[in-house]
Amino acid sequence: VNKVDSVSHLARAAFFLSRASMRVSVSLVQRMNVVVTPGLPMLMAGSASPCVILSVSAIGVTDTAEKNKEHSAKIFEFLTKELDLSQDRIVIVFNALEPHQVGKKGTVMSFL
Repeated sequence: VNKVDSVSHLARAAFFLSRASMRVSVSLVQRMNVVVTPGLPMLMAGSASPCVILSVSAIGVTDTAEKNKEHSAKIFEFLTKELDLSQDRIVIVFNALEPHQVGKKGTVMSFL
């Protein structure tokens, strides 16, 4: 039973990753990497009820309050529906990056 549950859980996690990546990529108009750490003990507002803390780091699309307000609305809509969570159980942290802060292919994004 545990193996079946694990396989089922992995399939659901992979499906969620795919949908989450697509939704956030559309909002940010960028391809992205997604990491989900399921089963992590978390406490939010004094409660251990299910919650999400999402960190979004991007170059040029998370650098203003106006942009992040739009991203936040789209991402919250997706997460509340997909995970059946209330908005008070979700926190999004936006990190504005500069091209020189992201390394890729042996260089930094400034040179790609």
